[in-house]
Amino acid sequence: MWYNIPYGVEVTTQLGCAKMSAYFIANIRINNAVEYQNYIERVDEVFSKFNDKYLKVDNSPVVLEGTWDYSRLVLIEFPDGDSLTKWYTSNKYQAILKHRLLAAECDTIMIE
Repeated sequence: MWYNIPYGVEVTTQLGCAKMSAYFIANIRINNAVEYQNYIERVDEVFSKFNDKYLKVDNSPVVLEGTWDYSRLVLIEFPDGDSLTKWYTSNKYQAILKHRLLAAECDTIMIE
């Protein structure tokens, strides 16, 4: 089971040559709703070109441990890490990302 893995040991799983999904996780603290809306109005058009899948957008997740001082959590699935990186670094996404970064403090990660 996963809970028997020692702390600090990296675990990867590969099924033949199949690539594993990658996930974009954003914890967002919105400070300017008007500017954030500029991002929201454009983001779906960009996402539709990158074979992604929104798994969850949650404004009030249940905190089981610690604190969660954000306004929104976003979880997006991509076919693999290359797809996620292509989306995030694309000119189209970078052009709208500035609206999110001006409107909110964000902690974002990619997991593969």
